[in-house]
Amino acid sequence: MPESPRGAIAITQGDSAGIGPEIIAKAFLESPHALRGCFVVGELQTLRRAAAVAARACGSSMPMPVAVLQSPQQLDQVPPHCIPLLELPGLPGPAAWGRVSAEAGDAAARCVVWAAQAALRGEVAALVTAPLHKEALHAAGVDFPGHTELLQAEAARHAGVDLARMPVRMMLANDELRTVLVSIHVSLRDAIAAVTRDNLLQTLHITHEALLRSLGRAPRIGVAGLNPHAGEGGLFGREEVETIAPAIASACDQGLDVHGPFAPDTVFMRARHAPGRRGEFDVVLAMYHDQGLIPVKYLGVEKGVNVTLGLPLVRTSPDHGTAFDIAGQGVAEAASLIEAVRVARSLAAPSGPR
Repeated sequence: MPESPRGAIAITQGDSAGIGPEIIAKAFLESPHALRGCFVVGELQTLRRAAAVAARACGSSMPMPVAVLQSPQQLDQVPPHCIPLLELPGLPGPAAWGRVSAEAGDAAARCVVWAAQAALRGEVAALVTAPLHKEALHAAGVDFPGHTELLQAEAARHAGVDLARMPVRMMLANDELRTVLVSIHVSLRDAIAAVTRDNLLQTLHITHEALLRSLGRAPRIGVAGLNPHAGEGGLFGREEVETIAPAIASACDQGLDVHGPFAPDTVFMRARHAPGRRGEFDVVLAMYHDQGLIPVKYLGVEKGVNVTLGLPLVRTSPDHGTAFDIAGQGVAEAASLIEAVRVARSLAAPSGPR
């Protein structure tokens, strides 16, 4: 039987023109046990189209039925071998595969807002978000570049505080490597400007608190430098000497287990866990988006999970995007989504971070 509604996990449909709905349908079809206690937040025709794609991809002649819920409390009434859907009113039907659509962007954002508000009210245990398309969000007039910023705004509004008092960070993780980013969806120029002592200390504390709860011990944090060779003592840039190293020293004085800054081209290898060998660090603090995400994604997109740290709710997502180029073809893999559900469930457990 499914878990109780309070322990349920809401999966948002993502952009209907991308692979989000079809990997959700494929996950329910291929791994129903892994998605026990989950329901989708989205639109009926979008999910039915996705179920048909997933059925063809899996060699089935019959798409998985969609069971429409009026509330999460009805989840335990859903028959076996159905996809539970909480359909939001007024959402448009599915957009054309692989096309940027303002309507699809707006619908995807509305699903995320509903799920975030439900989680903040304690009506669901966690949310797992299928991919958004940033151009579609922009076309819809959604003033956020991605999930992280949208969820931060909802959490701040719910708490009645401004954004500065709801700091969040992005962690990408798999079984081999974890990385946390100082900045997220900004230009490289702005990302470099964001490497300040205060931002670094804040990121280190958010990382420490989140992993302390999930690991049950203080994490050992390795810090990547910003410049080649971590600045080579100031020869290739002064940020390591003037900003990063002092921030690390302050964190250590405050009781955190932090080391670095290390050369960015080797610190991820040092932190990587391999069979029979633990890495030197539990997590690497990266100075900007691509520096931290490339190493994790190179190890396998299907294994990675995006976790938002610092929120008063549990949110995970696959570590890939909408993949417009393959949407509707049935070739997209559901493995990262299934892993995101597994991680969300572990984090939402009573002993996990909240």
